[in-house]
Formats: sequence, C-alpha cells, structure tokens
Amino acid sequence: MHILRPNFDWDRDDALDFAAARGFGAVIASGASGPISSHVPFRIVRTGEKATVQFHLTARNKLAELADGDNPFLLIVWGPDAYVSNDWYATPDHVSTWLYEAVHLTGPVRRLAVENNRSHGDALLATFEARLTPKQPWSLSTMEDTKREAMLQGIVVLEMDVQRIEGQRKLNQHKSDEDYASITRHLEKAESADAREIAGKLKALRPHLKY
Repeated sequence: MHILRPNFDWDRDDALDFAAARGFGAVIASGASGPISSHVPFRIVRTGEKATVQFHLTARNKLAELADGDNPFLLIVWGPDAYVSNDWYATPDHVSTWLYEAVHLTGPVRRLAVENNRSHGDALLATFEARLTPKQPWSLSTMEDTKREAMLQGIVVLEMDVQRIEGQRKLNQHKSDEDYASITRHLEKAESADAREIAGKLKALRPHLKY
C-alpha cells in the first residue's frame, strides 16, 4: 500500500483492530495465469505481537492450490468511503478527493488439515453471531449431521501468518479546521450512508470544531 501522506498512516494495532472488527475482505494471490481473488469472512487471532488470519474457501477454489505455506497472499479490508467535491471546501483551490479507511495484511498462507474445519466453523460463527445480540446464536450443532459433515468436507481452511500490516486512514487530517468542518457538514447531509458514517469519523477526530 502506498501511504499518501504520513498523517494518513494507521497505527499497527489500530489497523489490526479495524480489520478484525470488519471481518470481511478480499484475499488475493498470484497464480500461473495472473492474480486470483476471493471475498471471504475471516477472524484474526493475536498472540502478543503475532497475528494470524484464518478463513476458508470452497474446496475447488484455485486460491487453495496456492496456499503452500510460502506463497504470499494479500488480504484487503476496507470500510466506508465517500467522495468529496472540490467546492465543498471553505477555501479555494482544492481538488476533489475520496475519503476512506483500508488495511492490507500480507503473509504466507498454509492449508490446515480437514480435522480443523469444524473448530474453524464454530469459531467463525461464534465471532459473527455474537454481533447479533440479543439474537440466540446459531451454531453448526443445530444442523443435521450428514448435511453438516458434507458442508465441512466441501471447504478448505487456510491460515495466514501476518508479516506486513499496512493501514491508511485518509480522512483529510491535513486540512485546516475551516475546510475540515465544511467538508464534514456536506458529508453528514449526504444521502449515502457511507458518507454520513465518514462524517461521524471526521467529527470524532476533531470534536472541538463547530459543525
């Protein structure tokens, strides 16, 4: 990831927290015929400074064939984004831009033994079902045994050892308070839910301003 400005660079731990909270992204690796990508749910496990990402693919996904423990994969995770028109600034001579948050995680990926498929499924479900509180969490144990085993046999569980963490939080941190507040006011009135969410993030970064 090319960091556009030093003040857009995201702290390592905050970038990991953001990626874990999102839990969904695009995983990419290079094969013989070029890049291959899939969109996947995932969970991050952190042990001290070490971080691993666990996700799964269908057994026939070509990406699974590239997970040899050495080949590097890239996982891209992004949040809301919003376009900013150049006439939304309070002062002249700016250019239109796009505000966003994104994290890139890179590292070698290996296949886990099929015996790990159930524990992976249980852990992934527990992670996302917990976000639906007060809903009673759904679990694999409620499935009919034969159907559950067929489903588990049809996936490949992969694990990335994260070696590089790159995060960019491009929220106009380099702009003056006057321009910053003007942009925020326009974004919070937008029809796009993403634009309004970005406006909330801008406000959180400079709560002292009058919006």
